[in-house]
Amino acid sequence: MTTTSSHDSASIHDLEQQLQPIPESARTTRVSGQFWIWCGANIAPINWVLGALGVGLGLGLADTLIVLILGNLIGMALFGLFVLMGQKTGVTGMVLSRAAFGRRGNYLPACIQAALSIGWSAVNTWIILDLVMALLGKIGLVDPAAHNYAAKILVAAFLMTVQVAISWKGYRAIAAFERWTVPPTIAILILMSVVAWFFLDIDWSYAGPDGAILTGGSRLAAMTAIMTAIGIGWGITWFTYAADYSRFVSRTMPRHKLYLASTLGQFLPVVWLGVLGATLATKNGTVDPGQLIVENYGALAIPVLLLVLHGPIATNILNIYTFSVATQALDVKIPRRTLSVLVGVLAMLVVIFFIFQENFAEVLDTWLIGLVAWVATWGGIMLVHYYRIERQAVRVDRLFDAPGTRRLPDLNWAAYVAFFVGVFCTWLFMYGLLPAFQGPIATAMGGVDLSWLAGGVAAAAVYAALGPIAAAKYTEGALAAAPAATPVADTAGGTETMA
Repeated sequence: MTTTSSHDSASIHDLEQQLQPIPESARTTRVSGQFWIWCGANIAPINWVLGALGVGLGLGLADTLIVLILGNLIGMALFGLFVLMGQKTGVTGMVLSRAAFGRRGNYLPACIQAALSIGWSAVNTWIILDLVMALLGKIGLVDPAAHNYAAKILVAAFLMTVQVAISWKGYRAIAAFERWTVPPTIAILILMSVVAWFFLDIDWSYAGPDGAILTGGSRLAAMTAIMTAIGIGWGITWFTYAADYSRFVSRTMPRHKLYLASTLGQFLPVVWLGVLGATLATKNGTVDPGQLIVENYGALAIPVLLLVLHGPIATNILNIYTFSVATQALDVKIPRRTLSVLVGVLAMLVVIFFIFQENFAEVLDTWLIGLVAWVATWGGIMLVHYYRIERQAVRVDRLFDAPGTRRLPDLNWAAYVAFFVGVFCTWLFMYGLLPAFQGPIATAMGGVDLSWLAGGVAAAAVYAALGPIAAAKYTEGALAAAPAATPVADTAGGTETMA
């Protein structure tokens, strides 16, 4: 970071604690940190589990890889646009969301984001438990064939404590953790990949389970369902997080460099680990992470399992941090660090619930597909509002006005109409494993799932039509007559107007 003094550090801490814009003098001029943050967040066991999910649900290897690569190219390309929002404005995603949804209207998106951060923290911690139990079973401390409920809960509590501790320290600690721990983790993943692809009996021509190879409409339906869960859907799930971390990047950093560093940081590990998981799954058709590693790596399982513990920690420190700033966007007057502890407790309760679930693939698929209904619609609205209505010139100071301000709508009716239309269209085109997540149009098309496309496009189209009408009184002429921007403390000793 560009700041060096203890006074500067204290000021940055206060800005984070109070959810204030990050002034230029407190930002980093290095783009590598964004690559390591997003890369670290995705070098996690969940991503090889997601790759294995395609094989586990009946797809062949080639179809699974097509979905992974093509879907993530599209999803991550859109993710980069949200990264640029954070750099430009210096505020978190849920604060920026006030511009579209209204000062109090944004409470719903902020509440959903906070709840999903709890869920992701739980899912990522839960997934690692099978890996840890496999490790402990390998050295004879537990019976890997047993349920090991008590041991899983103890391990989950330990992991959650570590995750909360890092997130509690703030952005700088998160960036440092990723920068120093991701490179050696990549080295281990290279070793895993070499062993898998050159020394194991991978079935590169795998077309599906014997006697049940999918063809025609069934094949297309399975591919679109996996696209929603682990292709485009995976990139979509990060939209709401992007600005929380790119707000620390200097506006002097060329936009194309930040865009490439962030999108490649996401794309490379997701596809790499997805391919690794899918190829390993061709050997036994399983999506269980502990079984994937132990059955395929033998004597290498212990060092590999020890090091992949890094994955959920690197991911969840982002979830815990984002929970805290999303909750503060609800006008909750609780310090960010206190909220970090709160999310650890809540996520731990969800982990315990997941531990007692039996159907791994069903729980995971339902969770991932359910996220699309929310994020795709929010993303469509935000892209239209930021890039079309306000044309990247959001007046950040008004986002921090107290509720009841005349410079923002209290609740933007246009955004809410677009949001609920988008959610409804998402459901119509959704085809999950549970009946409640099987919309009538997707069912009529034989299970083809286009929920992410229907929800995002519908929300964007409705908001493109209605948004300018609702926003007219709060832009241009109205803003020109508004009070001057509120000065924000600049850690270099002066002030900076966040415009």
